[in-house]
Amino acid sequence: MRIVLFGAPGSGKGTQGELMAKRTGFPRISTGDLLRTAAQKRTPLGLKAEVVMKEGRLVSDEIVIGLVRERLADPDCRGGYILDGFPRTIVQAEALATLDGERPEVVMGIEVPTEVLIDRLSGRRICSSCQAVYNLAVQPPRLEGVCDLCRGPLVQRPDDTPEVIRERIRVYHEQTESLKDHYLRLGSYRAVDGRGTIEEIFQRIVHVLDGEIGMPGRETVTA
Repeated sequence: MRIVLFGAPGSGKGTQGELMAKRTGFPRISTGDLLRTAAQKRTPLGLKAEVVMKEGRLVSDEIVIGLVRERLADPDCRGGYILDGFPRTIVQAEALATLDGERPEVVMGIEVPTEVLIDRLSGRRICSSCQAVYNLAVQPPRLEGVCDLCRGPLVQRPDDTPEVIRERIRVYHEQTESLKDHYLRLGSYRAVDGRGTIEEIFQRIVHVLDGEIGMPGRETVTA
């Protein structure tokens, strides 16, 4: 089974992907992690990606697809895997189907209203010393403005202001609408309400996946 995570910035894909990985035993594969690891290891694709990223350009489909191809060849992917951040284009989706087309697929769309996304992302704070991440709404620090771990000052990233967030979400929907339509046509897209607590959202995901694959170690849940 292949699980593709689909959702806007702030939808909680990373958090839910980690929970899904623990529940299913499937590795979570993040293209961001793949790019950073390949660059650190100085692999041929990693070196190409590093040059592009340093120049502030988007990494090409060719490089990203190559990294994913290498990762899917690892033994831990044989039973199944979770993709986070890939595919992002129709070209990447078609390449994935070519790489591993026989594997059953479910695309988990975590859907959250724009205003909720803005509230979530604008409440994010990062420690300027150790880079620990907090959220004023769901995971606040014990002492306002101070990191729990190292006592460093918490700051808001420039791209976490409401104006910038709204533009990021607009661009995301503009760029991914055709990809969502692609998966809807294939019949593999499953929408999940991404509002509520982390556990509430995860229970909805479990409910969907239970019907698709029967999640290992599952418990009776309600959506």
